[in-house]
Amino acid sequence: MIVLVALRKELLEQWRTRRFLVVLATLTAFGFASPLLARMLPQLFDLIPGAEGLSQLIPSPTTRDAVDQYIRNTNQFGVLLGLLLAMGMVAQEKERGTLALVLVKPMPRWAVLAAKFVALGVTFAVSLAAAGLAAYFYTFVLFEALPLGGWLALNGLLLLFILVYAAFTLFASTLTRSQAVAGGMGFGFVLLLAALAAIPTVGEYMPLRLMGWGGALALGQAAQPAWGALAVSVAIIVAALVAAWAVFRRQEL
Repeated sequence: MIVLVALRKELLEQWRTRRFLVVLATLTAFGFASPLLARMLPQLFDLIPGAEGLSQLIPSPTTRDAVDQYIRNTNQFGVLLGLLLAMGMVAQEKERGTLALVLVKPMPRWAVLAAKFVALGVTFAVSLAAAGLAAYFYTFVLFEALPLGGWLALNGLLLLFILVYAAFTLFASTLTRSQAVAGGMGFGFVLLLAALAAIPTVGEYMPLRLMGWGGALALGQAAQPAWGALAVSVAIIVAALVAAWAVFRRQEL
């Protein structure tokens, strides 16, 4: 019950500050645009003066191109939005002094952190549902129908992928009173995991591996399951939240 009260407060704040609408609009726009960009890429080259011949060198767009475009746009901008939302969730409230007011109600600190993370999950789950629906429809119109189960699996993996970085940035936000520092730490974590993903053996267990698995599922193709990457992603989220609570419960506000 306590968590629900805190969650309601977080969701209302995201709505009033229009953060929820920004995430929803951004990801939905890319959901609409991704299949369209994949289909129209050769024609776009024809519109560039002096580059008309390049369109002849580009292979005819396929369903795979639409799915790849959706994955690239959604995971890149989803992670960016995750960093932007999470970096101020604790740091900004500590800086303004509003967090101390919430905790005197009394509100357990673990409930505050849990509500903030669940609010992030709800925001991105709803936004990805809208983006996924838009991309699925336009892929059907412009290319062909995709397996619904595989498409749902892809969007579930995208949500998990985004929450890995959002959870770490939420942890970073508990360490400092500066949103910029928390955001910088989150971005550094993105670069670290990207570097680790480039190492062949280690990369099989990094969250980025989930994107290849999800793409194959969305296309209805046989693919090697990335259970290791899934387990590591969940472990990072759990570790980040536990570390955030361990730091936050000892802090003087």
